[in-house]
Parts: sequence; structure tokens; C-alpha cells
Amino acid sequence: MKIKKNDTVQVITGKDAGKIGKVIKADPKNNTVIVEGVNIQTHHKKAQNQQPAEIVKIEGPIDASNVMYYDTKAKQASRIGYVVENGKKKRVAKKTGAVID
Repeated sequence: MKIKKNDTVQVITGKDAGKIGKVIKADPKNNTVIVEGVNIQTHHKKAQNQQPAEIVKIEGPIDASNVMYYDTKAKQASRIGYVVENGKKKRVAKKTGAVID
């Protein structure tokens, strides 16, 4: 999986297509990511002890294939490739050629 935590991504399919957000959590085992402000789900929490019952809205996971890395400097989405420099593997945005990390 090429998307990592704290990457800025753009959703390319689904009900939230076009939205841009930061990855909160990446789950390579299930190939899913949680992006802030995307795929908002409503959860009803039961009352416990002194806490009242409430309705909570949280971000749900979406498949990693439905998001694309977003280059904030170039203001465009791009695929990610890999380049080996000085024996170290680095991620690179394919459209701009900018090194991500």
C-alpha cells in the first residue's frame, strides 16, 4: 500500500469524490484508510454510568484504491512511484517528480 498516515489524499470515487483530506489511519492488512472529513458515519452510543446516550459522527474506513496522493504544492493528485537514491528507497509523485519522503 503506497498511502501512509499523515499523507494528504484526494478521494477519486464514491459519494465523497473530489474531497481532499489527511489520512488519520492506514490499515495495510485490509487495504483501507481513514481520511478526516470523508465517509462520515453515525454511531449511537448507549448510556453508561454517568454518561448520557449520544449520537457520534466519526470517519469510516474507505478502500485505499479509492484515494490518490494529493500534492499540496502543485495542487494536483498524482500516482506514487519509487526511486532508489544512495541505497534508500523513496516515494515520488509521478506527475511532478517531487520526492514525498
